[in-house]
Amino acid sequence: MKFIDEALISVKAGDGGRGCVSFRREKYVPKGGPDGGNGGAGGSLIFITEERLSSLLDFRYRREYEAERGEHGMGSLCSGSDGLDLVIKLPVGTVVKDADTGEVIADLAAPGIEFVCCKGGRGGKGNAHFATSTHQTPRFAQPGEAGESKKLKLELKLLADVGIVGFPNAGKSTLISSVSAARPKVADYPFTTLVPHLGVVKYGEHDTFVMADIPGLIEGAHEGKGLGVKFLKHIERTRIFIHLLDLSPMTGRNPIDDFVAVNRELEAFNPALAKRPQVVALNKADITEARDVIPELLKYFSVLGIKVFVISAATGQGLKDLVNHVGAEVMKTKMA
Repeated sequence: MKFIDEALISVKAGDGGRGCVSFRREKYVPKGGPDGGNGGAGGSLIFITEERLSSLLDFRYRREYEAERGEHGMGSLCSGSDGLDLVIKLPVGTVVKDADTGEVIADLAAPGIEFVCCKGGRGGKGNAHFATSTHQTPRFAQPGEAGESKKLKLELKLLADVGIVGFPNAGKSTLISSVSAARPKVADYPFTTLVPHLGVVKYGEHDTFVMADIPGLIEGAHEGKGLGVKFLKHIERTRIFIHLLDLSPMTGRNPIDDFVAVNRELEAFNPALAKRPQVVALNKADITEARDVIPELLKYFSVLGIKVFVISAATGQGLKDLVNHVGAEVMKTKMA
């Protein structure tokens, strides 16, 4: 399924039905009086989160949604029926924003949430409602109220406990495929991963956590370079980062420079991300030439007080210790 994490839509609740102006007209009842019924209320537009959904793909093909309007009132004191509510299902983790102002209207971060986005208009009162002892023949009725309407931007933020961050081709896809059932595309060129992937990782005897493979960041991502900020929003909900550094000398890059650059991009996107707990995984340690730089890196991160794991996502080296440590840290954050 194609992964879509943003959509622009127009939504409108149903209008209320208008009240009726009517008078009773029957044989032998010369002055029957007003009998105009009330209009029905318009249907509301309701969002509900559904765990089985994983993308906003449906909203790429349909962008306008309107609930049913209320029926108009009729004679003989017959009220119009209310319009049916329109229920729209959204993936868990969807943020609903005003498309014009960017204001967050609702953050639907749990399954089964119901949110009334647009309220249906009230039905108008018929002329029978306005009859009094001093005004026995009202010849007017209320129009129905218009239903609320909005232009919305939907943003899907994946719900994951752990986010893997790092430069393109650092081995993030290989790592998540090695520790979970996720099967993202793996290749030896940058930006292989074009969409985020989720995987459920088992650790200990019965415990699990959800890991997200975020497409590669590069310096200047917050300004739109590379894949830009398109997928950075998916790590805002994560509890801890695995910062994956590529030890391979073939990249021509310095792992410490990569570490600093990626953290700078995270902070530029959202300052709160700079304070998020993270562990460092030195990947591709199975390459002989890569082992020469490990002592220097261990010393550097020891000074920073950051936990480091020397791993090879391809061979499985060090993955068990990494997963168990991250799982324990996730559990601590949930209990905090």
